[in-house]
Amino acid sequence: MDATSSTVPSSPSSLEVPEAVPDMNQPSVQIDPLDSPHPIPWNWVMATHAELSASASSGSRYYRSESLISPDGQYAAYSRIKMQSQPELYRSRVSSVMFLENLHTGDLHTITAASPLADNPLDTTEEGDMPGTIAILIPVSWSQSSDRILARQFEGMFSTSDASDYAVIWDRHQNRTNTISPNRVQYTNAVLLGWSPTNPDQVLFRAGNLGDERWPVWAVNLEGHTAIATDEEPIVFGKFVNHIWAGPQARW
Repeated sequence: MDATSSTVPSSPSSLEVPEAVPDMNQPSVQIDPLDSPHPIPWNWVMATHAELSASASSGSRYYRSESLISPDGQYAAYSRIKMQSQPELYRSRVSSVMFLENLHTGDLHTITAASPLADNPLDTTEEGDMPGTIAILIPVSWSQSSDRILARQFEGMFSTSDASDYAVIWDRHQNRTNTISPNRVQYTNAVLLGWSPTNPDQVLFRAGNLGDERWPVWAVNLEGHTAIATDEEPIVFGKFVNHIWAGPQARW
């Protein structure tokens, strides 16, 4: 992905769905539970749980995502993911918060989702509350003009096949966040793909029901209006980079 634009690769199988979303209590050999083009750090989640459960202990671990740099080079978006692990996976919990950093001033802005399992970053809930929930927010794309950020909010439950995506869009000029997903459409799982190439105010999802051979692609606008998207390829903007963090930002 470069700082101009890139299109998510597609293939004849891009609309195919697996026979079932894998149960989340099994060690995953997939990059992502929903086979998303924008994967969450699922291997880290499972490896962290395996490490702690091997000693029959509980505890918290943290993961910091790569930074997604805006096309104008002024902002970086990245996520902090927290794994509250219990010996039993179904009692563990994963939450997250996303940050926007002004690379010129160092100012940080916190982004949260309004989806059902999303955490408030100031939440002081004790470990064990809402066991089994997964709410992971990661940056996916900037807008071409760098004034908006598109993020994937993956939500699910351990030990089930319940999992789906929301799109979280933050507008820098209005300082407003919208959380959207396909609306008035029958589906069990949705996968965020990226921006619509024909309408900059819409995002594309692949969504359908478990067991269906093919899942259609839907275009959803900021108000949640949902329409079938025919022959549209998702597009994303920005550049992912890794940083060696130092100082206060290195201490989570």
